Amino acid sequence: MTQTPSSLARYATVAILLHWVIALLIIGNIGIAWYSDELKGAAKVGLMQWHKTLGICVLLLSLARLAWRLMNPPPAISSDLKPWERTLAHGVHWGFYVLMIGLPLTGWIFVSASPFIKIYPISMFGLFDWPALSFLTDLPKPQMKQVHEVFAEVHHLMAKVIVYGLIPLHVLGALKHQFMDKDDTLARMIPFLRRAGQ
Repeated sequence: MTQTPSSLARYATVAILLHWVIALLIIGNIGIAWYSDELKGAAKVGLMQWHKTLGICVLLLSLARLAWRLMNPPPAISSDLKPWERTLAHGVHWGFYVLMIGLPLTGWIFVSASPFIKIYPISMFGLFDWPALSFLTDLPKPQMKQVHEVFAEVHHLMAKVIVYGLIPLHVLGALKHQFMDKDDTLARMIPFLRRAGQ
């Protein structure tokens, strides 16, 4: 089912909350990763502890959001979209799911495959330690190093895709809908945004 721009339904409150909380966590984690490149020693370690903590939060919330989406289909998109716009929109949305889950997973893997995990565990806001993947922490050192290097590279590649690909596409698409198409697409995810015709 499709809808005209003026009749586009809003997303459910749960979906809106998850969208914006995850978005803020991802943006914050990108900032932490960039800033940590300028640091060394204890300052860098402390900041990266936050990076790991927020990454686990992104993973858990993204799994919750995916489960919610599968059980509660999102509102229909505008029937005015061209086929290529529909394809791009679906590709970007599902690409986000892959990376929102894949990025923290690969981070969890390569951090677990490091001898430093026993010194600097993933502390969840100082309340408890998130478990390392024991099948990786028990690997012989040469294998552990290989797993660490491979998944660190995959993690960094995924980060580049989301930072330089998906986020710009998502933002540009939202701006296009708001200022060129002048439809309710952006208002469906921002509750206080004025809807078309109001």
